[in-house]
Amino acid sequence: MTVPPEGLPLAAEFPDATREQWQRLVENVLRKSGAQDVSGVLAEDALTTRLPDGLSARPLYTADDAPAGAGYPGFAPYVRGARPQGSAAGGWDVRQRHADPDARRANEAVLADLENGVTSLWLTVGESGLPVASLPAVLDGVYLDLAAVVLDAGAGFTAAAGELFSVWEQRGLTAGAVSGNLGADPLGLLARTGDDTRTDALLTEAAALAERCATGFPQVRALTVDALAYHDAGASPAQELGCALATGVAYLRALTAAGLGAQDAAGQLEFRYAATEDQFLTIAKFRAARRLWARVAEVSGISGEAAAQRQHAVTSSVMMTARDPWVNMLRTTVACLAAGVGGAESVTVLPFDEAVGLPDAFARRIARNTQSILLEESNLAKVVDPAGGSWYVEKLTDDLAEAAWAWFQEIERAGGQRAAFTGGLVGERIAATWAARTAQLAKRREPVTGVSEFPNLGEQPLVREAAPAPLGGGLPRVRRGEAYEALRDRSDAHLAATGARPKLFLAGIGGAAAHSARSTFAANLFQAGGIETVLGESADPAVLAEAFAASGATVACLCSSDKVYAEQGEAVAAALAAAGAAKVLLAGRPGTVQTGVDEHVFVGCDVVAVLTSLLDQIGVAR
Repeated sequence: MTVPPEGLPLAAEFPDATREQWQRLVENVLRKSGAQDVSGVLAEDALTTRLPDGLSARPLYTADDAPAGAGYPGFAPYVRGARPQGSAAGGWDVRQRHADPDARRANEAVLADLENGVTSLWLTVGESGLPVASLPAVLDGVYLDLAAVVLDAGAGFTAAAGELFSVWEQRGLTAGAVSGNLGADPLGLLARTGDDTRTDALLTEAAALAERCATGFPQVRALTVDALAYHDAGASPAQELGCALATGVAYLRALTAAGLGAQDAAGQLEFRYAATEDQFLTIAKFRAARRLWARVAEVSGISGEAAAQRQHAVTSSVMMTARDPWVNMLRTTVACLAAGVGGAESVTVLPFDEAVGLPDAFARRIARNTQSILLEESNLAKVVDPAGGSWYVEKLTDDLAEAAWAWFQEIERAGGQRAAFTGGLVGERIAATWAARTAQLAKRREPVTGVSEFPNLGEQPLVREAAPAPLGGGLPRVRRGEAYEALRDRSDAHLAATGARPKLFLAGIGGAAAHSARSTFAANLFQAGGIETVLGESADPAVLAEAFAASGATVACLCSSDKVYAEQGEAVAAALAAAGAAKVLLAGRPGTVQTGVDEHVFVGCDVVAVLTSLLDQIGVAR
């Protein structure tokens, strides 16, 4: 064996593999699986995953795919982070949200959070949360020179800010010692409520607060560009980024028109985005957002720290489920990790019972401990831009930035964010995106664990006190699992009224080897709609018909292999119909049984439509 010269890797004597060689290997594997016409680039395309906004995740990336111009951490275009040291010095800001209208309970929760790892507070005040007048009581015992306070007060941001200023003054705190954000967001409020009558007045109020902060409170920002309104309505990542960018530009125009310099105006903005369980898309979103804002800053003459977008990440409410809410812990952990890796300065993990009502102490503890473990045990913040240099992440960041910029330009051509919203462009485009995603959810192409997949009909629902109703009247608020959860609600009501869940008989034809794959698939599918399944196994149609009659079900589904279907499917279907089955389904695609089957269930079918029809057939009230 020849020893390579010092300094050369052992692989130096081996020629580099080419992309074409890899494609040929993939071709061979795909052809063995029955795929046709998969030569060359088509082999790679066959393994490509389609993402929102026309993006894609390919199976292989090389250095040739990485775009140029990511720069360095802390320098324009800030793709790799807003600060040179990232979060390495002290970790990101752990920000917990509070909206309990009971001031005493809210104060207890706030103090518990701050004593156990939380570093800043996000307070929802006004009609959707804490009364404005209760702010002094809620903040009693809080060291406000150590903990930043971020307000979310809707149209009442001026009154809430005034109350917070008074608390700071009463505590004897100097203007330079306090930090936070006053939460003014007139265009975000417009998106949530659809009410444009006060937008001009609110923009004027926001500008006045921004001037006060810029001249007297160096660590306090006045405005939040809250993109959650768009994400919560079902917007894609590019749509969320584009709307946020257009809103930020609109605020720059409003603040500079009121007399602030562009540099000071940019310094008054903090951007809030959703972090989802799609890890790499979330990482790319936060990196792309900084690239986009850096371009706006460049053409606006803004430089230095003000050009580096300040980001607050919030785990997505769209991904949260009320059913099997324990799975939300996994979702929020992945989302929090992605937000931290993506470079967000502040992160809020929503408690796992967020979709049920006001979170309890255990849920808040899990939410803050999720961040503590990632920071203190996983040391996630110790590496600056850990995703940097990944050819996949760099390409995804660039592609997402381009898609978001195109949407931003469309909004600007429509007259800006306000005009694009009031004119219907924003709402219509987001609704179309959510409709397409809803179709995928209905077909379980996008599975929701514990809801559309692996449901537990025996789970005991969580009981929580109702949370204050969020602002409404504008863009809707959606959740991925809501269609399936509505079906489960029908089932629960039927159980409460009759003492039994709606039932369906699974006719397992032949032995377990023949039917178990499809009977398991079918049971999972029907239980997602709250339909209890009863399995009967036999190769004899008469035995299956007798078992059906004894089950108490009124509908049945055939489960077996295609071979058995061809031999016995029609006979079993006829026997079940004769025994009183009002509807006979078959687990598998159409073609193997010609008569006696009313409907088929298979991978890719519209599961929500099937389940809705079955509940109607069984007589479950809507």
